Amino acid sequence: MSQDKPVVFVVDDDRSVRESLESLIHSAGWCPKVFECALAFFTLPRPSVPNCLILDVNLPDISGLDLQSLVSVERITPIVFVTAFGDVAMTVKAMKAGAVEFLMKPFHTEVLLAAVEEALERSRTALEFDLEVRALQDRHESLSCREREVMALVVSGLLNKQVAFELGISEITVKAHRGRVMRKMEAKSLPDLVNMAARLGLEH
Repeated sequence: MSQDKPVVFVVDDDRSVRESLESLIHSAGWCPKVFECALAFFTLPRPSVPNCLILDVNLPDISGLDLQSLVSVERITPIVFVTAFGDVAMTVKAMKAGAVEFLMKPFHTEVLLAAVEEALERSRTALEFDLEVRALQDRHESLSCREREVMALVVSGLLNKQVAFELGISEITVKAHRGRVMRKMEAKSLPDLVNMAARLGLEH
């Protein structure tokens, strides 16, 4: 599997459909990985490149909708449903759970490819977000315990003198810690630091 090509997974118990989709995915310039059941796919580690899943609803082990509920936790593998036995309720449930598209077999190739393009773009965005958050986590972990305390109080809206009172240190010391926090976190401004704290899930 290429390290830079997007990966398109296919889970469908119909061999002819798998072979057809595998050929289509190849021709579109993506890397196909096909499976006949949900569990075979689910045990495979997700790649670190944009990826998505073309998924049938009716499978021999668990349903496509049940697999969706497991995969959606990861966020980086958007789903395009294809099925011959769908209904309105099933479609609504799948779309509400985050599916990119819900297509009935036989589907138009152009429609499926457009859905896969959108799914891969969603995956790319999610991967970039995760990389940014990991970088922020690394920077935050580089802070000393005191610097983390100062950062938490600063992003909560306290002034330097209020932070000094809360921590029982001088205002000059707070300014020094705050400067190091800004430098280590690579924050350009206080609003930038507040935004970083929000992305890290730190309570304000």
